[in-house]
Amino acid sequence: MKATYVKTKLQSVINVSKIVTIHYYEFNRNFVFGGESHDFWEMVYIDKGRVEIAQDEEHIELNQGEIVFHRPNEFHSIRALDSSPNFFVVSFVCDSATMRYFEKFHTVLDKTLQPFLSSIIREAEQTYIIPKNDPSLKRLVKKEAAPLGGEQLIKTYLEQLLILLVRGAVLKEKTGVFPSKESMESHIVGSVKKFLRENANDVVRVNDVCKKLGYSKSYLSTLFREQSGETLAAYATRVKIDRAKQMIRDGNKNFTEISDALSFDNPQYFSRVFKRVTGMTPTEFKLSLDFKEP
Repeated sequence: MKATYVKTKLQSVINVSKIVTIHYYEFNRNFVFGGESHDFWEMVYIDKGRVEIAQDEEHIELNQGEIVFHRPNEFHSIRALDSSPNFFVVSFVCDSATMRYFEKFHTVLDKTLQPFLSSIIREAEQTYIIPKNDPSLKRLVKKEAAPLGGEQLIKTYLEQLLILLVRGAVLKEKTGVFPSKESMESHIVGSVKKFLRENANDVVRVNDVCKKLGYSKSYLSTLFREQSGETLAAYATRVKIDRAKQMIRDGNKNFTEISDALSFDNPQYFSRVFKRVTGMTPTEFKLSLDFKEP
């Protein structure tokens, strides 16, 4: 008797149809990319250092280990923040409805997902000719001796990464439960950073953060230092100074007004902290803004 089998059609919740560009950048602290928009998705992962990314009118500070997405036709720019950043960029075409989760999406990338990025980079370097540090690259050229299946592996690694990121976002929305201790710790540190960014204009003490998030001072301070490499207080100060730098770039307030807006005791103290963090006085920083995009 002939057996009857049912062939199950496989559903694709995310289908990457085309890769546009793949870059791994290593730039100095003066790096500035003035910005662009295009009709495809872009993913940026910060492998080292700190950058500021603009998405339309919003400015976001990204640190090592964080990832952000730019949706099609969204204007975006990037510049180094007091560091020599390394970052990985993949731009791609994907029309799947599930990609809505990545609009205005940025987070600390769980360590369990980082191997997917490494695999994409490895396959891209073996498959395509990719000039080093060339932001003007508009087309990938395949190597003559590219290994079998390199393009398909790039596609599948990227799709797996996107699906797992969406799973994490959906799980967070439904239960608030994270799949691993590492994910939970990354979430806590991300929440601390978000709270400090949102309250950068106020006087925020470590105890305020602990009370807001519901963790002890010793636990939160230790976890933050282990995850980010700096103390919570140092990060809070740096966030304030980054906000001050943005105000100086905007040019709408003088230094005294900026000091008041950010709740410093006085302009002299503001100037000392600014120089300690950036190596420049506010005046010197303002003069340095004449730097143009390379």
